[in-house]
Amino acid sequence: MLTSTRKFSLALLLATSLLGTLGACKKNAEAPVAATSLYERLGGLPAVTAVVDQFIANVVAETMTSNSKLKRTFDPLVQSGNSYRVASLRNHLIDQIGQATGGPLVYKGLSMPAAHKGMNISEVEFNALVAELGKAMTSKGVPANQQTEVVNILAPLKSSIVAQ
Repeated sequence: MLTSTRKFSLALLLATSLLGTLGACKKNAEAPVAATSLYERLGGLPAVTAVVDQFIANVVAETMTSNSKLKRTFDPLVQSGNSYRVASLRNHLIDQIGQATGGPLVYKGLSMPAAHKGMNISEVEFNALVAELGKAMTSKGVPANQQTEVVNILAPLKSSIVAQ
């Protein structure tokens, strides 16, 4: 038989334990959830790679149309058959988008002004390129709100690319 002192001690121990458990649950419930990066929401490296590959395919296809807005800029790359340059562009785009969207990738290419120096890219060409990126994201199932986030992240690069 438990004495009243032992009963009180046991009750106090149980109450303290219960309050501690409830306090931990409350702390976990109130703890801010770490924001998921856009990179993760896009699907990480496999998704970014799929979008970039589709984007490059779209650009190549666009250069073959009679009213191409990208032919002047990309035809030399496409027609050269230089697979190293195409692979380099692809890998830089994957790294750039991966880094810009909060992923672990690191863009190691030239600055945008240096990479586009002498290309004299017009606003029409830039906008056509953005449209092809949008088509690539749509075809790969990227939700519209995430597409907007990607475009908003990359849009400030425009001034570093156009008319260089």
